[in-house]
Amino acid sequence: MAQDVAILDFGSSKITVLIGERGINNTICLKGMGQCDYAGFGGGEWFEPAQLSYVLGHAITNAETNSGTKIESLYIGVPGEFTTNVVKELSMGLNKRRKVTEADVDALYNTGNDFYGQSEFAVVNIQPVYFELDDDKRTLVPYGNVCAKLGTLASYTLAETKFTKFVTSLIKGLGIISMEFVSSCLAEVLFLFSEEERDKSVVLFDIGYITSNVIVGKGDGLLALNNFSMGGGHIAGDLAKCLGISFTQAESLKRKVILSLSAGDGDVYEIGAGDTVRTFKASEVNEIVVERLKIIAKAITKCLKLCPYEYPDFIPYYLTGGGISYIRGAKEVMSKQLGRSIEIIAPDIPQINKPNLSASWGLLDLAIRSETPVKKGFFAKLFHK
Repeated sequence: MAQDVAILDFGSSKITVLIGERGINNTICLKGMGQCDYAGFGGGEWFEPAQLSYVLGHAITNAETNSGTKIESLYIGVPGEFTTNVVKELSMGLNKRRKVTEADVDALYNTGNDFYGQSEFAVVNIQPVYFELDDDKRTLVPYGNVCAKLGTLASYTLAETKFTKFVTSLIKGLGIISMEFVSSCLAEVLFLFSEEERDKSVVLFDIGYITSNVIVGKGDGLLALNNFSMGGGHIAGDLAKCLGISFTQAESLKRKVILSLSAGDGDVYEIGAGDTVRTFKASEVNEIVVERLKIIAKAITKCLKLCPYEYPDFIPYYLTGGGISYIRGAKEVMSKQLGRSIEIIAPDIPQINKPNLSASWGLLDLAIRSETPVKKGFFAKLFHK
């Protein structure tokens, strides 16, 4: 029987709670949804921490009301800005040639898990980039294979304990005791890309409203996870400052931008209605937006240089998140700046195939899979700690 699961996603500017279950043909059935705008975070700090309890309660209550169910346990996505990723190459002997068991994989992961007792970070996910058997044979499912030596390239995703402790206290204050923290960035990669794509490596930019993540994934793990505090909100800020308009007006103007437009002197964007319509030269507005996109591209380049592992130069870069994906022509500008083809990616689900929903639906898919008995593979270790 299908089991309802609930997730909580901390976006750059909005908190989302989803309640769902697995449907037929491996689909996701959404039972309830709750959202609430909030001030967000940046530089690893909450902008209005005193308001978080109210915002969380509002989003959770709305999801419960929409679904007609009470949330008793919750999977909480840890944003990239509050996480770090460490990749380790591990190996151990099995004493003799025999079948690999779950206990062997546990023991192998534990040889590299020296994060116990740390005050600043706690492991939320341990994932294999690949396992290595005798004769250098690589696989993602080692169980049942016969070998004398087992190795892995494992990614340990850790959450800042100041985040987990603070959020735990808030959620418990709302009457939910059972909770599990997972990496939002890992959930996105596993949800948006097929096994075949991840086997080659994937590069994903989740550009949000205030904060953004640069993720390099391979296999069932992450090779690199870096972030910077910049996003679509900064474009609106630039427009407001340069054009002398309010931030609300700048947001409206930003949504009209077409960067692929070869704007002439007579081309303008209009905002407002009735007698309050204002016009702005399209060429000037486009120039402001492009300059911010160039700065974002430079930040992405710096993050990519921090990846300690090589990935193929023939794979495209992927763009998701609600920060710049909807700006017409933005991906072409970013592609030119980064020197690589860029494709926009979103959940492959009718009616919700929007980039700003990638993290939330990735978390829901991951949570549902973790609650469902499946063939031994990476989900058998998805929440291993």
